Amino acid sequence: MTRAHLALAIVGLVVAGSPSRAPLRAQAADRYQRTLQPWIEQLLQREHRPGLAIAVVEGNRVAYAHGFGVKRLGRDGPITTRSLFHMASITKPFVATSLMQLAEKGKVDLDAPVVRYLPYFRMADERYRTITVRQMLTHSSGMPDVDDYEWDKPQYDDGALERYVRGLRDRTLLFAPGEKFQYSNMAFEILGDVIAKVSGRSFDDYVQDRILTPLRMKDSTLLVRRADATLLTWGHELDEHDRPFPSKVFPYNRIHSPSSNLHSNVLDMARWAIANMNHGELDGRRILQASAYELLWKRARDLGGPPPAPTRLSPVGLSWFIREYRETTMVGHSGGDTGYATDLAMLPEKKIAVVWMMNSDWRGSDGLTRAALNVALGEEPQPIQR
Repeated sequence: MTRAHLALAIVGLVVAGSPSRAPLRAQAADRYQRTLQPWIEQLLQREHRPGLAIAVVEGNRVAYAHGFGVKRLGRDGPITTRSLFHMASITKPFVATSLMQLAEKGKVDLDAPVVRYLPYFRMADERYRTITVRQMLTHSSGMPDVDDYEWDKPQYDDGALERYVRGLRDRTLLFAPGEKFQYSNMAFEILGDVIAKVSGRSFDDYVQDRILTPLRMKDSTLLVRRADATLLTWGHELDEHDRPFPSKVFPYNRIHSPSSNLHSNVLDMARWAIANMNHGELDGRRILQASAYELLWKRARDLGGPPPAPTRLSPVGLSWFIREYRETTMVGHSGGDTGYATDLAMLPEKKIAVVWMMNSDWRGSDGLTRAALNVALGEEPQPIQR
């Protein structure tokens, strides 16, 4: 990887508030530039990453935001904090938020069977009739995962999601609904169709109108044809000699909007993190009642009922994953699809969040989130493992 491929796209720090706080914000920015930024540059060089964008939230503001590298190898175009990435599975909490909004209005019962809302949903396994909305949200429905995303045969029309759900008639469940945890993108596609049918809008339009627009996530969209093409990045893979190359396909297909299709940047995702850490409120706009987070961020295994075997426990809430980090609760979700990797981690009790996105999909970068969180907590990032 040449230095040109990893050239920095220096961007302005996003700040808001009274001028009297400017020195403190400058100090915070300087702390990240001195400690985290060199760490990231070393990581990108070691792992031959074409590009990355990252933001760190402290309180209700972005303390640090930066873009590194290029949007696509072989072409000009540095990554900035407005560069759009395919967010992959970080899309799933937007499904959960949408369903909680509809539940607050009495339009969805999380413990009702999915067939109540989608009478045409059928499988070659009679147990499908008992699958609840909550079981799909907690990956305990027994639904299998997607075999082929058909990125090379993308569909773009409003009917794509319903066609996908109707096409599951020959599929069978992996286990009885509620029995254990098994991650399923397929289940979230079905939930997206639930949102569409209950709301009377397409899933993509519902999320735009009820979440992205109210939170002023101005560059974000689920519909790739609505994305600003000048901001879009392109994914990269490794060839047989471990050399990065631009992916042959862009990971978009409207049948997978609920599981994968959010296109966003670190500035918009920082706003999403702040709204969630504020329990549904940002800049005077509320997208959820604060009480909703008692369910969103409660581990499914703690909701009662017969406990599963210890080996089957999973730290999942309603789409969000809940773990511990440095003796505090960490809530987040990661994502990965052809050419892309993403992560969002929040420490709600400390009002700290980290979000990053890469236009590359190979393994590595395991310590990036931890490094950024450690700097946010006033410590040094751990050295990159050789």
